[in-house]
Amino acid sequence: MATREPEIPCVYIIGAQCTGKTTLVNALEEIYNRDEAILPGTRPLIIREVARTVLREKQFSRDDITTSPSRALQLQKHILDAQHQAEKSAVSLNSRSIWYISDRSGLDPIVYAQLFVGEDAAGEMLELKTWKELERRMKTGLVALCEAGCTWLTDDGVRLMPGHMEEWMRVDSAFRQLLAARQIKYTVVPKDTNSLEERVELVLKELSKATLTST
Repeated sequence: MATREPEIPCVYIIGAQCTGKTTLVNALEEIYNRDEAILPGTRPLIIREVARTVLREKQFSRDDITTSPSRALQLQKHILDAQHQAEKSAVSLNSRSIWYISDRSGLDPIVYAQLFVGEDAAGEMLELKTWKELERRMKTGLVALCEAGCTWLTDDGVRLMPGHMEEWMRVDSAFRQLLAARQIKYTVVPKDTNSLEERVELVLKELSKATLTST
């Protein structure tokens, strides 16, 4: 009788702005690209952050997020659609060996809609079919929340920078509340884990546990 190969869950690296999400995704990608011990077919696809592409292609700016509720909601819906399309393209490869690491998730634009537009806007997005599909995948994946309050802030002119610590933590809290409300399990990447190697090790350890659980 053939042994069933473990199914590797998809990974979502999420959280407030400027918490090292993309740095962590890139480090995980590098690990899988260079590790010759990993068998062919087990390397993940990488879903890059879709928000930057949406901002550029749809001609939005980061100021739209905070100054125009209607533009902010429109932007977040575009981001949700783009995330949905990126994941749909990945899963359409229809292979058990295909899994992905996603820089952010469908929950991210809903959090920002809630914070910068309002509860009704977030509720509207939570009822969308695109979100329902994304939510089902998140619930079977590994969700890692990068905790706000870390020290590696840089302003690249695109990302929404936290105005002060209270605002930053408000975004972090909104993520936790929505994750709990939607019953999506998650692992916290602590803000005081300054070493990138330690953050990578934490995610890989949780991924290994989740993979073993699926067998």
